[in-house]
Amino acid sequence: MIGGMTDNWMRRVSWIFMGFALVSGGSALSGPGGLYPHHRGLCYGFNNIRYGEGKRADIWHCRNGEYQSHEGFLASEAGPVLGRHRLAIDWHGRDGKVFAKEQCELTVYNVTGGLLIEVASQLVSTVGKLKLDGDPQHSGFQFRGSQEIADKTKTQTYYLRPDGKGKPGSFRNWPANKAHVNLPFNAMSFVLGEQRYTCCYLVHPSNPQPARFSERDYGRFGAYAPYELEEGKTLLIKYRFWL
Repeated sequence: MIGGMTDNWMRRVSWIFMGFALVSGGSALSGPGGLYPHHRGLCYGFNNIRYGEGKRADIWHCRNGEYQSHEGFLASEAGPVLGRHRLAIDWHGRDGKVFAKEQCELTVYNVTGGLLIEVASQLVSTVGKLKLDGDPQHSGFQFRGSQEIADKTKTQTYYLRPDGKGKPGSFRNWPANKAHVNLPFNAMSFVLGEQRYTCCYLVHPSNPQPARFSERDYGRFGAYAPYELEEGKTLLIKYRFWL
């Protein structure tokens, strides 16, 4: 995905993500198979978008004609310490027409003790006001680990939250747990093969709130915040993932 990096640490990333990808939504009808193939790697989207005269879009499952298109690389750089690229992504409605444009920048740092991934996204509307909404399981910015977690090791998954360590196999979700909002971080500890890994999800304080969090034992977690985006304005979100 990011050229010029050493093979050994990129293999580590690929093992965790099972085909590491930064995707915005996807398709419930395609992908590599297994449990919930419409989210793998790092996922960004909303399953309840409204605009115009009664128009709706689900930029998470993308199963009613909605889709996103990669329009080009705006910048890229790579070396022994980091790899970075910035993409132009168009968001298309059920009619195929573009209703929003995104620039998304991904940076991966090869540092002692782990890997740091930074993501920044700028989204602008092309059709007037956009109402971005959804639910904690199918909207916002989410991490999804390898399919092996779901298939073999989910009972060993536990979460590390600001209030402490959770029990293996247990998880929290808003709104069942109404306090599960606006966390400065959340971390998932999971097992692949014989190795335990931890992914810490760090939220920039300038991101929209309320950030409603969701967790699953099979290796998917993250948060979303409903947002009304006016044309001419920019929705900027920033996250870090420490692996």
